[in-house]
Amino acid sequence: MAEQGCPIARIQGVTHVYKKTHAVDNITLDIPAGLMVGLLGPDGVGKSTLMGLISGARKLQKGQLEVLGGDMASAAHRKAVGPGIAYMPQGLGKNLYAELSVEENLDFFGKLFGQTLSERKARIERLTKATGLHPFLSRQAGKLSGGMKQKLGLCCSLIHDPDLLILDEPTTGVDPLSRRQFWALIATIRKERPTMSVLVSTAYMDEAEGFDWLVAMDAGQVLDTGTPEALKAKTDAADLETAFVRLLPESKRGDMNELVIPPLEAREGKPAIVAKGLTRRFGDFTAVNNVSFEIQAGEIFGFLGSNGCGKTTTMKMLTGLLPVSEGEAFLFGQPVNAGDLETRKRVGFMTQAFSLYGELTVAQNLTLHARLFHLTAEKTVERIDALVERFSLGEYMDALASSLPLGMRQRLSLAVAVIHEPEMLILDEPTSGVDPVARDGFWELLVQLSREDNVTIFISTHFMNEALRCDRISLMHAGQVLVYDKPQHLVEAKGAASLEEAFIGYLEDAIGEKEKDDKGVEAAEPADVVSTDSALTEESAVITGAADHVRVNKKPQGFSLNRLLAYSYREIMEVMRDPVRMAFAFLGSSLLLIVIAYGISLDVENLTYAALDNDRTPESREYLSNFEGSRYFSEQPALTSKDELERRLKSNDITLAIEIPSGFGRNLKKGETPSVSAWIDGANTTRAGTIAGYVSGAHIHYLTQLATNAGVDASAVSKVTLEPRYRYNPSFETIYSIGPKTPAMLLLLFPAILMAVSMAREKEIGTITNFYVTPTNRIEFLIGKQLPYIGIGMVNFVILTLLVVFLLGVPLKGSLLGLGLGALLYVFAATSFGLLISTVTKSQVAAVFATAILSIMPTINFSGLVQPTSTMEGGGYLIGLLWPATYYMHLSVAAFTKGLGLSELMGDVVVLAFFGPVLVAIAAVFLKKQEA
Repeated sequence: MAEQGCPIARIQGVTHVYKKTHAVDNITLDIPAGLMVGLLGPDGVGKSTLMGLISGARKLQKGQLEVLGGDMASAAHRKAVGPGIAYMPQGLGKNLYAELSVEENLDFFGKLFGQTLSERKARIERLTKATGLHPFLSRQAGKLSGGMKQKLGLCCSLIHDPDLLILDEPTTGVDPLSRRQFWALIATIRKERPTMSVLVSTAYMDEAEGFDWLVAMDAGQVLDTGTPEALKAKTDAADLETAFVRLLPESKRGDMNELVIPPLEAREGKPAIVAKGLTRRFGDFTAVNNVSFEIQAGEIFGFLGSNGCGKTTTMKMLTGLLPVSEGEAFLFGQPVNAGDLETRKRVGFMTQAFSLYGELTVAQNLTLHARLFHLTAEKTVERIDALVERFSLGEYMDALASSLPLGMRQRLSLAVAVIHEPEMLILDEPTSGVDPVARDGFWELLVQLSREDNVTIFISTHFMNEALRCDRISLMHAGQVLVYDKPQHLVEAKGAASLEEAFIGYLEDAIGEKEKDDKGVEAAEPADVVSTDSALTEESAVITGAADHVRVNKKPQGFSLNRLLAYSYREIMEVMRDPVRMAFAFLGSSLLLIVIAYGISLDVENLTYAALDNDRTPESREYLSNFEGSRYFSEQPALTSKDELERRLKSNDITLAIEIPSGFGRNLKKGETPSVSAWIDGANTTRAGTIAGYVSGAHIHYLTQLATNAGVDASAVSKVTLEPRYRYNPSFETIYSIGPKTPAMLLLLFPAILMAVSMAREKEIGTITNFYVTPTNRIEFLIGKQLPYIGIGMVNFVILTLLVVFLLGVPLKGSLLGLGLGALLYVFAATSFGLLISTVTKSQVAAVFATAILSIMPTINFSGLVQPTSTMEGGGYLIGLLWPATYYMHLSVAAFTKGLGLSELMGDVVVLAFFGPVLVAIAAVFLKKQEA
């Protein structure tokens, strides 16, 4: 822990670059200890990057950074102070595991910090009672409301009593009531633990008013620091938002004029939007429940509510993008119909993520969307010119959309949405993460569209100051519209001092009614149970007891079997609760075995052939009789010409054509040697070679018969007789080769893909951060995640072995113990290969493709599936020698077909034992404990 009076973090000349973007640009800053410190600024200014560096989750590129009294560039120091730092990343529940319950999430984090069972139970009980989560211990994290996810994330961060708590935009997307409860909980915890430092980033200026010390940031640099009052006094501002704008460089401040919105003029006519009892269900979950409202033409109508409350779902139903489960929706007096393109042309839709093509320029995006709405060439030019001037996009026309500043991307997205001159504009949280100046500029454009062009605007937002700019607003919670009216009327109706207080009042009323109706704690879930600050404060005090009675060991720890097994247990629970992964894990390999074993056969039987008999003599008919009645040949209607022969070979009607020339019988009687042509489809060279052998055999059989009929002893002509005998596979059937070899391919493919996807998934959803900021080391993490998939692989081995024996009818003649031991080591190698692939891929899609291609290609080509490895040369032989499938495939065939015992199989077993540890060691080298 940092010494008394020392800053909790000391930053000197720190720079962090993503490609060409300076996320943090030469920052020098001391962050005081024991305070609630806020990083202030919109998205993209470097707040998250700086927090990641301070937490140790990101690798320091340039500069010096000391946290809790030591250098964060030192792995030893990071390991030492790691148990004293808690990091809650940006995003609702980003550090949580959706398939695990509340209790399982907390228990998992407790294990990572080395807590005993009794310590974990005590901490979980006290933390969940303090936050109102105790009644929901068994509920999966993915099924919690936004506010409850944030509280659970906070509990997971506090499970080990950190000295430094880092919260990256913890209340973004959370309703006002949950947000107020969250900060009340933080305040209570800080009262009881005054030495704990809290570092928070936020885009909400009203939240920042309650922090002790602020760091205002822009473009990766620090604008200024100080208390909220000091920053306001320095800039002569009445509020922090104005202060922040005045701290910006002059070029970014805008005109600083207050936005004036003319009153909406009353207009005659039908409403632009009518919703009557709209309901949308996804299975058992009701996302939108009985929503009704009307929006007048030219009106700016605001939609307020937390993430997950049903705003986006409602918007999609109103545009026909989602079907309605119940109720009715009307646009411009017409029922909403997804197939009615004329109505859709009257609507512009701007999504949360800005529906732009990042690889196209500004001009190309505008042109593309104009064409999508079938604008003529002249109209396209006219609209683009008008929008470029109106939205100030001129200097960016040749820039890629992905390279634009956030405010410009927002303007371009709006231009794209209105390029076809819609009468209605639906905007889904368009200003989230945008700085105040860009937000005001965006609203100026909206006001112009509404008041000058009579465009009806339906906008969702989290910001109360934006809601006050709307003509009317609707307050939504848990899929229901609580009330809708003019903002000032809603405030007055509640007798509140602000719109946020009014919203909280409506939320509490709705929660109280719900509790009365359902008469149970479970019904209070959408409200996160706690409805008053006093109750929250009383319960939060229990955390002190937890700290007094259960002190967490913060000393650096070495290898921990408990941490390793914690990852294994978590992985098992996630697989068991994911039906798709369960089906893939236990059914995929079985189905593929059946397909491959029956679909891939080198046996050549019932060859379709036809004869072109140009001689038509008894001798020619006798020759052709050698092909009739054989199981290898299936006779088709005779050929009449060379052209027909070519045509039927091309159409795959036949694979073999036998052409007997005219004069065949006459020449034969004269003792001459006539020629017979065999036309073979050579598209498949292996099959063609086999057919040629069969034809040669039939030809030799005819010659033998001919010699015998002439009184010549054919056996006397040949002094040596060769009689082949096939050992291990007397009937020479492909199934006895393919059957034992196919499991080798599947036991590599499926466990490796499952393993790689599991790792890549952590990177995609963000839970890999928990590995970065907890005491977990690389081996604990890798082996802990790997063990369940080794178990899944062995279950697949048992299933595949039973299928080979009982379904395919290939008996296991050799040692089952030797085969099982080899399979265990082989699955260990396969999952280790999946781990290695996942350390160098960033997405699940990339992990699946890379694992599938890199496992299947060597297995099919170089491991002996088709051609023995020993017969290969050069690079092919080397790949086969270094590939685990080569040894397991050899072992499997030896056990099934050759009947070898344990001692005879040990050579392959010993070699397989080396692959797993080597691949895990390489994966551990590639796996970084920090994000680059």
